[in-house]
Amino acid sequence: MAEDAAAKRRARQTVRNLLLSLIACAGLVLALVLIVPRDDSSRIQRVDYKSIAAEVQSSTGLNILVPNLPEGWWCNKATWTGKSPDGVKTWYLGLIGPKNQYVGLTQGFDVNPTWFVGQLGQGAAVLGPKYEGNGWWRWDASPQHDPMQTKDHVWAFKTKAIESAKDSSVLLYGAESVKDFYTIAEVLPISEKVPADTVWKK
Repeated sequence: MAEDAAAKRRARQTVRNLLLSLIACAGLVLALVLIVPRDDSSRIQRVDYKSIAAEVQSSTGLNILVPNLPEGWWCNKATWTGKSPDGVKTWYLGLIGPKNQYVGLTQGFDVNPTWFVGQLGQGAAVLGPKYEGNGWWRWDASPQHDPMQTKDHVWAFKTKAIESAKDSSVLLYGAESVKDFYTIAEVLPISEKVPADTVWKK
């Protein structure tokens, strides 16, 4: 009987020690969480797209689009592709809005119908575009996706037919709200502007 009682005491002591160890470990983890500093700032850095555009324009002699972004908007990526596999040179801007919304801008030089079709969302070339006013044509992917994909809607400036894709082209895409398309279209240094009251056709 004495041996049984001793064994039970040892078992209880082992459980107690295990619980104390777990509590000590949890306390140590909590202390580390509280002590270690955390950087809550965005990991995505802002890009000085105007300086990059100036360098590209100086080296190429091409007229690079440099929008004056509205308050709250900023650029997270600005890249120049000297020549893609299909022979097209492109200037790309990734634009971020005040509510973290995204609008992509691609300016293509020496474009061709093959490149243009590749820029459109799935099925857009088959459906054809809808006119949005002042030179902008909206090409819609088919089917549409839920959640929306980046190129479910592509706005093309003055490109209403695939076969007319030549010289230079300006594309906007990625916006979940038509207001974001308007916002960026209105600040592009091109001859025609998109009126704010243009209706987004379904």
